[in-house]
Amino acid sequence: MCVKEDNNRQIDAQILMPYTATHLLRGLLFIVAFVLLDWASYLHPMYGLNITPWNPSLALGLVFWSRVGWLAAIPWFIAILISEVLVRGQPATLPMTLALSSMLTLGYGVMAEALRRNIAGDILHDRRRLLLWLAIVVAGTLITSSIYILMLYLSGLIPVGDWLVALARFWIGDCVGIVVTMPFFWLLLDGRNRLRSLLPHWETAGYGLLAVVALWISFGLGGTGEFQYFYMLFLPIVWAAARDGVPGAALAAFMLQAGIIVAVHWHNLVAVTVFELQLLAAVLAFVGLFIGAIIDEKQRVSDELRRTLRLAAAGEMAAALAHELNQPLTALSTYGSACQQLLERNGDVERLRDTIGRMVSEAHRAADVVRRLRDFFRTGATRLESVVLTELISTTVAKFSGKAQSLGVELAVESIPACTLLADRLQLEVVLRNLLDNALDAVSEQPVGSRRICIQAKTADKRCVRVRVEDSGPGLSAGMAEHLFEAFQSSKASGMGLGLAISRAIAEAHGGDLVVETAESGVFVLTLPTEGACDDAP
Repeated sequence: MCVKEDNNRQIDAQILMPYTATHLLRGLLFIVAFVLLDWASYLHPMYGLNITPWNPSLALGLVFWSRVGWLAAIPWFIAILISEVLVRGQPATLPMTLALSSMLTLGYGVMAEALRRNIAGDILHDRRRLLLWLAIVVAGTLITSSIYILMLYLSGLIPVGDWLVALARFWIGDCVGIVVTMPFFWLLLDGRNRLRSLLPHWETAGYGLLAVVALWISFGLGGTGEFQYFYMLFLPIVWAAARDGVPGAALAAFMLQAGIIVAVHWHNLVAVTVFELQLLAAVLAFVGLFIGAIIDEKQRVSDELRRTLRLAAAGEMAAALAHELNQPLTALSTYGSACQQLLERNGDVERLRDTIGRMVSEAHRAADVVRRLRDFFRTGATRLESVVLTELISTTVAKFSGKAQSLGVELAVESIPACTLLADRLQLEVVLRNLLDNALDAVSEQPVGSRRICIQAKTADKRCVRVRVEDSGPGLSAGMAEHLFEAFQSSKASGMGLGLAISRAIAEAHGGDLVVETAESGVFVLTLPTEGACDDAP
């Protein structure tokens, strides 16, 4: 029993040691990074205190806390304490310095917990989370700043008449530092390489160079004129947000903020001017992030729509492929029965060998059909082959003849030119099936005797053919036709509104088009390129 307990202790120690070492290393790296950021941003301090126009180290602390939780409290407290001593020369007494460091750690720790509990996952995922993050940052920094300035005021470190100015500067400095730099640190450390993946791209270098030019124009030309060209800084961040979403906006905002700090050092700007610039920088950063969030949301919706369309198209393809599988499976069954009969009768070996060969051929054909469906599910790939237009139309129409007859619909095929298409036959069958399905639904509302569907085709320019599907239904207005091919637009109670969107996408993928004509009856025109020159049927 004792030996077992000793082994358990050794195993626990082996598990705990690397865990503790990892956290210690992270804590040390955080302390070093925090102190360096605090030193780099220690500009125009008020009364030598921690009241500066920009405090990016707090953003790093919030991100660190969001990763490790309350374990971040100790290294954060140590980092603040070291900064008070090394960066600011400990302006307050040691007990007061310890109290102020503890209060800042507690205040921003509570804010970090509020972010963790109220914004699950990625704080930059969408506009709602972005606005909630901003609200928590603004409120959290205001509360923490008020308590911090009150402690400084009560200890006599701030003159009586300056506490309100000190509060405003401390709050704005902390708030701006977090708003501008927290998205950058969040994306840099989130493990998904969203920010690092942008660095090798030429476009990142492009808006980085534009940021340098905009900073030079704003400070080089406008530095003596109250920065009347500051609006130029919107150009790189809007470009970055529009092209790369939130990661691009966060990277551009960080580059611009770093450039502003360099310009402040270079021009030796006064504190009031820096204060105004930081307010503008905060607005600049948030506008870029908001644009980036909108771009990311649209991209997610677009990706989801493409997946939905692909699944719906795969369903349509599966219906067409089911028909294709029916032929080889029927042939396999017939040939298998023939083989059984030949074996029972001790039939001709050559006939048996020929029948088995045909079975193998049909099995390969069925496997090829299944492979095409699998490839379409995976990548949306098509298989181009020579397709005779007359065979394509007659085969598709034959599948609807029984249904049309039962509904009292006259289904007529008129002149079809002798054309050959280079296309995926199954996908074109999907298009024609969708058009015939819609035509049957349209004419079913007409009185018996007035239900008619006509299919005809004509060449356009010897290299193109137009297949016209016309029904005797009520037709479509211009307003209905305008949105007819949009996804999820359907006049059917049970329809998903994807059939025509898929059909147009297939037509365009083949280099053609699918349009609807506004007339008294329903008319759809499918345009497809031909493999060679063709003439209209006589």
